Amino acid sequence: MIFVTGGAGFIGSQFVREWIARKLGPVIVFDKLTYAGNPDNLSSVASHPDYSFVRGDICDPAAVSEALPEHCDALIHFAAESHVDRSISSAAEFVRTNVLGTQVLLDVARARKTRRFLHISTDEVGGSIPEPRFFRESDSLHPSSPYAASKAAAEHLVHAAHHTFGIDTLITRTSNNYGPFQYPEKLLPLAITRALAGEPIPVYGDGMQVRDWIHVADNCAALRLILERGEPGATYHIGGGNVLPNLEVLRTLLRVLELPESLLTPVTDRLGHDRRYAVDWSRIRDELGWRPRVPFAEGLAATAAWYRAKAISRG
Repeated sequence: MIFVTGGAGFIGSQFVREWIARKLGPVIVFDKLTYAGNPDNLSSVASHPDYSFVRGDICDPAAVSEALPEHCDALIHFAAESHVDRSISSAAEFVRTNVLGTQVLLDVARARKTRRFLHISTDEVGGSIPEPRFFRESDSLHPSSPYAASKAAAEHLVHAAHHTFGIDTLITRTSNNYGPFQYPEKLLPLAITRALAGEPIPVYGDGMQVRDWIHVADNCAALRLILERGEPGATYHIGGGNVLPNLEVLRTLLRVLELPESLLTPVTDRLGHDRRYAVDWSRIRDELGWRPRVPFAEGLAATAAWYRAKAISRG
């Protein structure tokens, strides 16, 4: 049995749907159902006998303790406040959820004798990476936004739990995920939904901020492999090998949608906007034999088609 926090969100729900589809065992989803957590993301597995849902806050020790069975095989921790713009407006909820919530989960997992603790982090903890370098697992952390700082703090707590208490922890730092079911505040779902409505697509500054893109299904495949075979206490980077400027990504999207580039509209750049994220994911490739399978153009087209179908179904 596994316990998945934030399982109603974008990446968490993909992980849960695939886990159930592969008949890998019972899953308990624990989710507060904030704005980005949507039970509809799990409607396809809601009636499955291996699926159960508990609504709760990871910052509430009593709620977590009541929901987490003793000797659970693994706790997979997706739950987080994750939108950088929101963290710039107000960091308090990011510190509460991402830092305090992670410590609560570690404490309860230790008390309930959970066998493995997989913490989902982000490539943003490394800060901006100048060319031609790539962010490695052994590099120092240099978070630039309140969001990234809260995730870096959570990582330190996970490391401390492993070192001090011997908890079998794992950390993953993933690059930009894309795919279906993503809440439309992140770059691609926002751009797709605006483009389909014929509305302007905002482009921060010159649009040359570089990110590495990975399809959410590839990320979840890596997470399953790390959960099964990862070295206790280790950190693994998960990248898609699609290191591209945002402007190029948006232009590619508009070509897929057969819409004009005139929809791209420059806006004032985000405060403290990191210029380049790029992870070195050779460790998971060399140790565990993983590599991404979804070509970016193919995944982008399928993602756009999913949002188009969703828009049509809503009328």
